[in-house]
Amino acid sequence: MDLDQIERRLRAVEATQEILNLHNEYLFHLNQKQWRAMADCFTEDAVAYIHEKRVGREDIFRLFTDVIARLNAGKSRDIHFAVQPVIQVDGDQAKGHWLIYIFISDAETGNAKRWIPGRYDCEYARVEGKWKFSSLTYSSPWPGEEN
Repeated sequence: MDLDQIERRLRAVEATQEILNLHNEYLFHLNQKQWRAMADCFTEDAVAYIHEKRVGREDIFRLFTDVIARLNAGKSRDIHFAVQPVIQVDGDQAKGHWLIYIFISDAETGNAKRWIPGRYDCEYARVEGKWKFSSLTYSSPWPGEEN
């Protein structure tokens, strides 16, 4: 392996770690209901399919504040976990998919109510040196019924 190959591999490993950190930050902001910080994880022209299609960072921000924030308001608390990432980096672009589990608990007691399994399919872009979501699709329930 020559020096150029080693350098490309190192850049891909570093990009993968930065994308993992992006997801961790995104989920932290989601769990804390920090909607603006969540929206900032997306590119200016990103597309999100989370319950409905939204295009652009500001439209995605409105999805968080107008739809997601109101889904279980006062009825439950939820915590999101993303696991088993598969990420493929190609220069300043990347694709990946994750399993996501949402833990729903009673808003008053904190007692467990249920788990919701799902999947994130993502595309990423490095913008001004920072990785961001350029596309995020949430599918639930996942896996779906077998064909």
